[in-house]
Amino acid sequence: MNRTNDTQSPAVIVHDLEKIFDHFVAVNKISFSVQKGEIFGFLGPNGAGKSTTIRMLCGLLMPTSGTGSVAGFDILKQQEKIKQHIGYMSQKFSLYEDLTVEENINFYSGVYNIPHKKRKERKEWIISMSGLEDLRSTLTRTLPMGWKQRLALGCAVIHEPKILFLDEPTSGVDPITRLNFWKFINDLASQGVTIFVTTHYMDEAENCGRIALIYRGELIATGNLDELKTRFMDKDVIKIDVSSPEYWMEKLKEIPEVDETSLFGSSIHALVENAQTADGRIRSILQSAGSFEVQQITPSLEDVFVSLIETYDRNRHEDKTS
Repeated sequence: MNRTNDTQSPAVIVHDLEKIFDHFVAVNKISFSVQKGEIFGFLGPNGAGKSTTIRMLCGLLMPTSGTGSVAGFDILKQQEKIKQHIGYMSQKFSLYEDLTVEENINFYSGVYNIPHKKRKERKEWIISMSGLEDLRSTLTRTLPMGWKQRLALGCAVIHEPKILFLDEPTSGVDPITRLNFWKFINDLASQGVTIFVTTHYMDEAENCGRIALIYRGELIATGNLDELKTRFMDKDVIKIDVSSPEYWMEKLKEIPEVDETSLFGSSIHALVENAQTADGRIRSILQSAGSFEVQQITPSLEDVFVSLIETYDRNRHEDKTS
């Protein structure tokens, strides 16, 4: 597959991508595309296949089968070309702990062959963007997690790539750092950079223009937020506020009209086929609880994901027993 000059072609194209480790299918023949300049969220629980997929797209892991391209380069034959045209930030941030902040930046300037006359400019930009002005000579291993994240992101974009891959970039950092991180990501996207980000945080996924939901190595839904909440959500959601929610969550599962329950903070979300039919049964069960509130709500992304996983697991079980 030769690189194309078509500016309208997707930044990432994947068809029937598969990765098998021994007898374990980590990624099971998934297909999708990512448009240039969009923030594409790859959402799923730990172990779903997110990191394996992103490593194949970044030229770090050879697929077992399937085809695809990144920045117009073949993921099977042109891995080194791909590495030169993308930015990649892993969960572990890929920083050298025994180097200082400035030394890490210098190192990545060399890795990405930044022209010498431009290296100082790019270094000062990273230090300013990261707020690391007073920490230039600080050993990286002594930096708090949030500062490491900023430095790692700066090193990932030092060569101004048009496609940026982020693998669980906010894992382990505080909410304020996560918020600031996403402000910067949105700024990059507004400048035309394509962002491919894996996450298991549902609230983070709402920053993405489109989202792909992966579970057990399979792509179970793709679309924007509205599409996921309408096209892929065939159940109503009832929110229940009651004391001892863990206890009542189990009791509500005994109601035939309730398909699934989950905790959202101190509230229970019940997935039901029909809210009007289920409402009376739910209120009847809760009578002995004393004070409680029951209301139908608009599904959240997490509700959609829970519903899709429940349907996937049920169908898989039925296939095995049939």
